[in-house]
Amino acid sequence: MNGETAWSLYEHRLRRVSAYIHDHLDEDLDMDRLAEIACLSSYHWHRIYRAIYGETLAATVKRLRLHRAAGDIVRTGWPISEIAKRSGYPNLQSFNRIFKSVYGMPPARYRKEGSHVVFEPATRGKAILMYDVTIKTIAPKTLVGAAHTGSYMDIGRAFETLAGTLHIRGLMPPQMTLIGVYLDDPGLVPTEKLRSYACIEASADLPAEAPLERRSLDGGEYAVLRHKGPYADMQLAYRWLYAEWLPQSGRALRDALMFEHYLNTPQDVAPTELLTEIYMPLAA
Repeated sequence: MNGETAWSLYEHRLRRVSAYIHDHLDEDLDMDRLAEIACLSSYHWHRIYRAIYGETLAATVKRLRLHRAAGDIVRTGWPISEIAKRSGYPNLQSFNRIFKSVYGMPPARYRKEGSHVVFEPATRGKAILMYDVTIKTIAPKTLVGAAHTGSYMDIGRAFETLAGTLHIRGLMPPQMTLIGVYLDDPGLVPTEKLRSYACIEASADLPAEAPLERRSLDGGEYAVLRHKGPYADMQLAYRWLYAEWLPQSGRALRDALMFEHYLNTPQDVAPTELLTEIYMPLAA
């Protein structure tokens, strides 16, 4: 078996493993079971996984569970104890400790005082001080990406498919511009039908064979809001941008896609340090 064929097999196997992890976050993720899915020994497959995705399996599972938990804390009224249990923690104390170590405060306090509260009616005027909206003119962008259907909070699985595929195929550029393209309004489209793409900006000659596909973004003027903090807060930033900034700006929207530019990643920094630029297309 030549090297190209072997890596092609790894690509499909690791894609299965990644999908299984995302689909079974509520369960104990046994290393031997994942090795079976990868069709590799546990000794080898985890080293390949770490080489491709840049983190251990334990780090991936912890990150994904806490990411989902933060979304549950912000978007639902579920008891913290229920969220802790859903996140795989045996007791509330251990969940509180781990959540605080990553998000800077325990979950109950995060629900009341986290960065998302600046967008609530009583305090959202503070967002004007926290978020600087600038106007940028950009050239059209050529993208290569992986499609995702479902909750926008879960687009990370498409980014893992994208990164893993590029890495295995030897197409990973030395520097990547990470972009999320979101096609539907979560207020109008059921969560399970939301369409999005995890992308990198790429040259036109970068191969885009399945599961990758080519996308593009229009050039022109955009209002750009720089958001610092967990992705769980993003829907509130969008709401503020539409409801508060846009009416006061005197500008009109252009019929083009909004997108997000990720300046760092959850693998590299804590959720509170994530930097994301939200691009809103403006009419001339």
